[in-house]
Amino acid sequence: MNKHYYVAIMAGGIGSRFWPMSRTGYPKQFLDILNTGKTLIQWTFERFASFIPAENIFVVTSQEYAPIVKEQLPGMPEENILGEPSRKNTAPCIAYISFKLIQKDPLASLIVAPADHIILDVTEFTKICLQALTFISKHNAFITLGINPTYPNTGYGYIQYEQHAITDNVYKVKTFTEKPNLELAKTFIASGDFLWNAGIFVWQIKNVLTAFEKYLPEMYEVFSAEKDKFNTGEEEKALKEVYSLCKSISIDNGIMEQADNVYIIPSSFGWSDLGTWNSAYENLEKDDKGNAVAGDHILPIDAVNCMVHAPKDKLMVLQGLDGYIIVDTPDALLICRKDKEQEIKEYVAEVKKVKGEKFI
Repeated sequence: MNKHYYVAIMAGGIGSRFWPMSRTGYPKQFLDILNTGKTLIQWTFERFASFIPAENIFVVTSQEYAPIVKEQLPGMPEENILGEPSRKNTAPCIAYISFKLIQKDPLASLIVAPADHIILDVTEFTKICLQALTFISKHNAFITLGINPTYPNTGYGYIQYEQHAITDNVYKVKTFTEKPNLELAKTFIASGDFLWNAGIFVWQIKNVLTAFEKYLPEMYEVFSAEKDKFNTGEEEKALKEVYSLCKSISIDNGIMEQADNVYIIPSSFGWSDLGTWNSAYENLEKDDKGNAVAGDHILPIDAVNCMVHAPKDKLMVLQGLDGYIIVDTPDALLICRKDKEQEIKEYVAEVKKVKGEKFI
């Protein structure tokens, strides 16, 4: 294993589209959504630990989730669990880990990845990551992993790329498009030169910091002013000051869409961002009526094409339902048509408005 390779696992999201199972105090990255016996962040850590030194894997999360990370990843050094004082999207998160690492290892190369993705072919994923790390060691380049699209999904970002490879399976990025409508998504798929944006990035730390200075100069300045306090006892206090001055912006909008040295590797490693109950449905085994069931005592009767999640010890009998999401928890029950799942965020907002924070 290369001692200059690092990983930052981003684990600060609240996963509201997986309500009522995912809650603000215990969101989806810490849950076993697919009943595999491990949580999403545990799978993510293990995936990287197979080819990156465990001491070089960091988790960047909200301060309130740091104890959960410590509990679920007991093998991770406590100092590698980085708690953000507030949620400011992915750019400040990446600036934080970058300013820390550049002081520790000026030769550091970094993979940035979300904590809540599903990757079925770990061997292929490892191969692609190592290829990306090799490429960025020789070029001032930012690599993003693109997923070969299988249908016109409107919930993913799309990346258009040049059709002539720079080197074996590495292509120059042309454009980014965030969550297109259905017609546009169909056009992208038909063109053959668009990939899904997996949100997994690879670069040298020194190069991404240069990009922060160029494209997000205000953010760069506030981090730079406090950088000497990172990796010391003053870090937490300094970080609160820094985050209070940072705007909320994604790394995609802030840097990747602006930079002219962005490249992509088309990939097929059984990826899903597991962003919605429908994506969970796609990744679970189905019975002969097309029902995806996560629970030990669920009995569908004349029910078809449903996504069902229930506590292991609870009996649930379903009759006559077609194409529904049914999620049962000790204090909340969701029954929602699958084709309305993009509105679950709105339903959660309504719950908060009517019932307050109790069920959020």
